[in-house]
Amino acid sequence: MRPICTALVGHPCDPANDCRTPEPLTTSVDGKGIPGDHDREFCVDRTQLGALLSTTQSEVAEALALNENCPVRRNFVARLKGQVSERGTIDVLRHGVRYVPLRLDLFHRKPSAGNPESHELFERNHCTVTRQPR
Repeated sequence: MRPICTALVGHPCDPANDCRTPEPLTTSVDGKGIPGDHDREFCVDRTQLGALLSTTQSEVAEALALNENCPVRRNFVARLKGQVSERGTIDVLRHGVRYVPLRLDLFHRKPSAGNPESHELFERNHCTVTRQPR
């Protein structure tokens, strides 16, 4: 696991800290996901997904009620899991997901020079590695 963590986030993961109490997103900027934030049923990090959508597509995040355990959120994450299984992670990241009537972007490409809005969205991308939950 250490070589994978190092390659993805630039430093080895510290297994001793993987069982800590979940903390706000601001503590995850080092590239390590928090196992308690991982939804095993739908294979998604709820905190990271919610943070990305609320900072880049707030109206979509609000419509999906990502901070609540309700049918709308559960249906959406089930759809997301299905799209990843059907199309693959890379395709879902590149092309987003449609959840009628919404279209969600899950990754923002590197912007061209002189495009401050796209640069701001690009900076909000997060890549984390979460050790296998027990």
